[in-house]
Amino acid sequence: MRGKTAGRFRLVLRTSLGFAALGVGSSVAGAGVVALLLLLQGLPADVGSNGWILGATAGGVVAVSLLIGTLWTAYLQRRTVVWFTRGQPPGKDEARRALRLPVDMAVVSGTLWLLGALALGVLAGVLGSLRDAAGIALTIGLGGLTTVGLTYLAAEWVARPVMTMALDVLPLRGSLPVTVLTRLIVTWALACGVPLIGVLLVATPPDLSQTDPTPSLVVLSVTGLVTGALGVALLARAVASPLHRLRVALDRIARGITDVRVDVDDSSEIGMLQTSVNDLVAGLREQDRMRDLFGKHVGTDVARHALEYGASLSGDVREVTALFVDVVDSTALAFRTPPQELVDKLNRFFASVVSAVDARGGLVNKFQGDAALCVFGAPTRLADGPTMALAAARAIRDAVVSEGELDLGIGVATGSVFAGQLGTSSRLEYTVIGDAVNEAARLTEDAKSVPSRILAAEVTVKAALGGEREHWRLHGELHLRGRHQSTRAWTD
Repeated sequence: MRGKTAGRFRLVLRTSLGFAALGVGSSVAGAGVVALLLLLQGLPADVGSNGWILGATAGGVVAVSLLIGTLWTAYLQRRTVVWFTRGQPPGKDEARRALRLPVDMAVVSGTLWLLGALALGVLAGVLGSLRDAAGIALTIGLGGLTTVGLTYLAAEWVARPVMTMALDVLPLRGSLPVTVLTRLIVTWALACGVPLIGVLLVATPPDLSQTDPTPSLVVLSVTGLVTGALGVALLARAVASPLHRLRVALDRIARGITDVRVDVDDSSEIGMLQTSVNDLVAGLREQDRMRDLFGKHVGTDVARHALEYGASLSGDVREVTALFVDVVDSTALAFRTPPQELVDKLNRFFASVVSAVDARGGLVNKFQGDAALCVFGAPTRLADGPTMALAAARAIRDAVVSEGELDLGIGVATGSVFAGQLGTSSRLEYTVIGDAVNEAARLTEDAKSVPSRILAAEVTVKAALGGEREHWRLHGELHLRGRHQSTRAWTD
């Protein structure tokens, strides 16, 4: 907990210092470049001895702008710093303000540069000439555009942690606060647009100054290179970094890993893509949960069969071995045992059944109160279903007897059955129907009075492998209820 708190404190401190450095640093750097250009161009040229007035005014404008910009930025930050510092989710209004933070900071910077250009331009016109006013206003205006663009791109980068928390509360829907196209346009303006406009103003008529334009062109070129590099770096970080995280997340999803979540920290189309990936993962997790729940209700093999072939009234006739297991004297047991205690005993009993059958490739087709029908050979075909079924019957008997809670009978029979979906188009159940199932159920009734508690039809024992047949001996011929032919039954 202490480490988590310390980490959040460092994150909050880094974000706050980033905003402060961004507001002051961009303005100072922009003002320095503008002052250098004006000096190289010899502007203003016609103010004479009144130049100190213009210089003092420019210094005052810069100082006032820095003060106002710092206070304005602090006010914008104050609206997010409380909930962000505490790590609490913002309200919807707070989230909206947080998402507007880069635009608001650009507006602050742009407003102050515009007021400075107007004030100094008008003063230069009063003290000098219209040419001085135009030169100063255009130079300051271009410097302001560059500063505003850098401020916007850098504010988006600094505000990523704030954006993440805000977008959790206010997901992107409908129109976007910003687009990738907006960032591309701003980056183009920083790298090409503004510097080239400055070059055109310096190198083409009408000349705004009488000095050699070469130094100014050099400064404009260097400024364009630096601002262009910064703009492209910020754009790359804003686009390439989240795309890289998305690629890593999709790679994990492709490998079947669904405990993936991408932080939504972008308010453009990239943020929509991050949200879509999270929605995709949530859908996959829900499918896995439903598949797991479905498999627990009907068996993993049946679930896989249904997902592969669809939900339809279909099936086929195949050779299977049916194993039926039932609790002895369940009515009297229910009478003398409290319901919860009885359920606990039955759950332990069924756990032994499922464990033995699953371990041998069979399917627990259904639970019927205190009985269970197990199938070997459907829906998954088995090379040696009779052997597996007989081994499972012995394992179930041994496990239940060792627990000493319940008595049981087990019947095993082999034959052709219908295996498939039964019911209606709105309600289906995978089941097996045929004489082998009925024979196994009838053998279970007689097995309850056999010391071994297991009876198997002779066809099943004869079809088993030699190693398994060695466990079995002939019990005798039985006339099973509902069947016209006698059954030669074997016991272990």
